[in-house]
Amino acid sequence: MLRLQCPVQNYAWGRKPDGGGGKRGSEVAALAAGAGIEVDPEKPYAELWMGTHPSGPATVLGVENTTLSHWLSTHPSALGDAQQYFGDDIPFLFKVLSVGTALSIQSHPDKALAQKLHAKRPDVYKDDNHKPEMAIALTDFEALCGFVEHDELVEALRSVPELKSVVGEAAAAAVEASPSKAALKAAFSALMTADASTVATAIQVMTKRLLSERRVLTEKEKLVLRLNEQYPLDVGVLSAFFFNLVTLKPGQAVYLAANVPHAYVSGELVECMATSDNVIRAGLTPKLRDTSVLCESLTYSQGPPEILEGTPSTSRTWTVTYSPPFDEFEVLRIRIPGTTRPLGLQEAIPASPGPQILLVREGQGRAFTRNPPRADADPKVELQEVELRKGGVVFIPANTPFMVEALNVGVEAWLATVNERVYKQGARTKAAAVEREGQLSWVFWFALGLLLVLLWAMATNNLPALQRELNKWASFGAPDAAHVRPT
Repeated sequence: MLRLQCPVQNYAWGRKPDGGGGKRGSEVAALAAGAGIEVDPEKPYAELWMGTHPSGPATVLGVENTTLSHWLSTHPSALGDAQQYFGDDIPFLFKVLSVGTALSIQSHPDKALAQKLHAKRPDVYKDDNHKPEMAIALTDFEALCGFVEHDELVEALRSVPELKSVVGEAAAAAVEASPSKAALKAAFSALMTADASTVATAIQVMTKRLLSERRVLTEKEKLVLRLNEQYPLDVGVLSAFFFNLVTLKPGQAVYLAANVPHAYVSGELVECMATSDNVIRAGLTPKLRDTSVLCESLTYSQGPPEILEGTPSTSRTWTVTYSPPFDEFEVLRIRIPGTTRPLGLQEAIPASPGPQILLVREGQGRAFTRNPPRADADPKVELQEVELRKGGVVFIPANTPFMVEALNVGVEAWLATVNERVYKQGARTKAAAVEREGQLSWVFWFALGLLLVLLWAMATNNLPALQRELNKWASFGAPDAAHVRPT
């Protein structure tokens, strides 16, 4: 096992370490401080990156100036079976996010579009890989995810005149008349590409109207007022009416496939994704917007996203698994209570065929493996036992079973790993191949036997006799002409 030093990102939408004004402080900052990183109280701490992506690579503690990616290049066996499916790198990027203000209205391209965008604009789209992702709430967490149901969008267009004025009468009427993807695409594209002055005027009128209302505002109306405070007169404020507002409680998760629009709004979360940093943005951001690409590439599916509650392990007491429908990753939460006993409570984590990354979020403990060390392993780097404390990150090579033991106050750890279904599918594929080989083998030997008999007959001048025998076999079971009833 390897101890890692992982970088943080100080994006503007993050949270400051102490929160301020009664607000919760940044989880990312707390994890960084726990790992021994100096934290600046004036900076926002947005993301902790755990993986090999070049925009934020983890480094191996105990080896000077060595990234995890470089270490893997000299120790490819640490990738295990994952290497045959995903190549010479870890297929997932593991993160913690502290969201203070809303992230951009965005989507992530599928593989085909990612390759196209990367080839055309590698300075903007730095990866040729897709980026499906999953967010697991550590606190109450808000996000805009996917398009609302048709009826909800129709009601928004009817009840928010400022939205309808920007979308346009014709596009709004088409949405009301039909729940088609074409009508939704036309209306959303009309909004997102509308003239900035038209959008600004509509938002000014809307906010004035909402602030003067004497009724209780809806959650969506409250949200657009907040978004306008964070990103004044931005088209993303109005776009919120097109999206599902999702509120997760701690321990709930949502996953997002490629080409699905979304924006995280507030909260602390664990996030995992395929290794990529490709983002197509179109609102609520000072960064580059690629509105036409976003509008053209979305799936325009409607309805609320699936919420994952986590599946408790049937064989381990304190493990819950979050398994999205993506091959590259799944995430396990390991939460072991403290005890006053001399020996802490333990959870056995079986070996995975691929690489894993363990993050300690809370508490204290240790992780240890009884696997014998490699003959050429550096004992100062490849450890048999690792102390676990807040902010610690550990790389677990493939085929390494290990134990997590809680001490005193207990321990909460999160484990990112390749989705188990990949290996199960691979095993089924191999089994099917073996079965096919078995079915083909008797055909091969039968054909070879016939060929040898034919060659023998030709060599010994017994070809006429062989032909007579073959004719007998061909007529075996045919009706005897003497016993056929005349018609």
